[in-house]
Amino acid sequence: MLARRARATDLSSWFDEWMRSLPMHRPFGLAWDWPGEDLIRVDEYRDGETIVVRAELPGIDPDKDVVLSVSEGMLRIDAERRIEEESKDKGYVRHELSYGRLTRTLPLPEGVEESRITASYRDGILEVRVPVPASVAGREPTKIAINKGK
Repeated sequence: MLARRARATDLSSWFDEWMRSLPMHRPFGLAWDWPGEDLIRVDEYRDGETIVVRAELPGIDPDKDVVLSVSEGMLRIDAERRIEEESKDKGYVRHELSYGRLTRTLPLPEGVEESRITASYRDGILEVRVPVPASVAGREPTKIAINKGK
């Protein structure tokens, strides 16, 4: 029962994250934000036999404020951007820098060896390199036939 409830919670959080990633983040001028949590923007591409995920995390100390984890075939990046100084008396005309919790969860191919995943951080970009298993890397894509309607 507890495992089923945990899976439902995971599914719900994945759905919420997917909804936040849609371009309709603020439909029709209405605020549609999740308070205190934003989506980390990423680039994901193949470099030979490796999946590369580059996450935009400027102004974050990776030693203190980033947790990178893999569980049940999902790569999860959790980060927190903190305000280091009090700014109430600064007299802001505009205050657009965001602070708070950031997160992103990405699916990984089946058979990924978690111990072979590496990560580095440089100039505000977290780069995660995931070696693709040979069984997935050499596989040709399956073509799907398209039926034409009458």
